[in-house]
Amino acid sequence: MKKLIVSLVCIFVMMLLVTSCFTHTYSVGKGAQTGLEVTKKNYYLIYGLVPVTTSDPTQMSGGASDYTVTHEWTFVDGFISAITCGILNPTTTTVKK
Repeated sequence: MKKLIVSLVCIFVMMLLVTSCFTHTYSVGKGAQTGLEVTKKNYYLIYGLVPVTTSDPTQMSGGASDYTVTHEWTFVDGFISAITCGILNPTTTTVKK
């Protein structure tokens, strides 16, 4: 029984260590031209299954026709997710005009 508990704890710790940050970037039009940035958080529940608040890159661009969108899961976002055991999963969206 003790070996089973130790094995489960080791597996859990390994799962936490092998998670990584992800970044998805795409450009609209010619991409960022002025260098202005707008950043907003997105919040999801239960490992990302239920969206609570999500950002709209089109609105964040403020009507610009050329901008770059970066959607990422930062270290801080992952840390919050780990602390809450996957109940709250934030991500970050950044729009560069």
